[in-house]
Amino acid sequence: MNINDVKTIKKGILGAFIVVLAMILIFGSFRTINSGEVGIRVRFGKVVTTQMDEGVNFKIPLIEKIVKMNIQVQKAEVETASASKDLQDVKMKLAVNYRVDGTKATELYKNVGTNYDEVVLQPAIQESIKAVTSQYTAEELIANRSEVSQKCTETLQGKVAKYGLMIDNFNIINFDFSAEFNKAIEEKQVAEQKVLTAKQELEKEKIEAEKKVVKAEAEKKANEMKQQTLTDNIIKEKFIEKWDGKLPTVSGGNSIFNISEMLK
Repeated sequence: MNINDVKTIKKGILGAFIVVLAMILIFGSFRTINSGEVGIRVRFGKVVTTQMDEGVNFKIPLIEKIVKMNIQVQKAEVETASASKDLQDVKMKLAVNYRVDGTKATELYKNVGTNYDEVVLQPAIQESIKAVTSQYTAEELIANRSEVSQKCTETLQGKVAKYGLMIDNFNIINFDFSAEFNKAIEEKQVAEQKVLTAKQELEKEKIEAEKKVVKAEAEKKANEMKQQTLTDNIIKEKFIEKWDGKLPTVSGGNSIFNISEMLK
């Protein structure tokens, strides 16, 4: 192998290196951000305020890296325990729908990082539910679940808004109380049902009694009307119906029509 061949090989290697480097630089200069994401530009480990939106974006190759942040609705599930206003132990399963505010994603990454669910959201959920449940008795928590959820949403939003998180829904999937409380609730429901049944029976008896009174008054009124309509014509008609065609008997000098006997 002569000197010219060596030079040719070196030129080929150098040319290939340059081509590869050029391809790396070209393809490394662009980054695609998908729908539902934003890109955080990091230059030499420092967050740059310029944020990348969805689509193809340019970056400085080998100097900048792009961190993708999800801005779609996400779900955090939490199981927690708290105490009610009447000091009942309450275990709850929660599902919180939240999302990253796209306009604050850079600040969120800069101050918290990508593990914001663990660092910010989970502790805030725990604190919010404890603060709200302490305002209600155990029975009120059951009866006012939607109101409790709304208050938890407002309380949680107030705690995480400064980080760039937004709360869409705060769902209480399940309440679980102590066995003693559940038994007391069951006994109370049974007692209330018995009272309701007794009231219904009493109301039924009252209605039946009123019916009897109305019926008696109607019969009384009918009898009174019948007596009022018993006129002389009716008496005559009854007399005619009972008369056998014989003349009445005569006693002494007076003729007495024994009407009462004929009407019997």
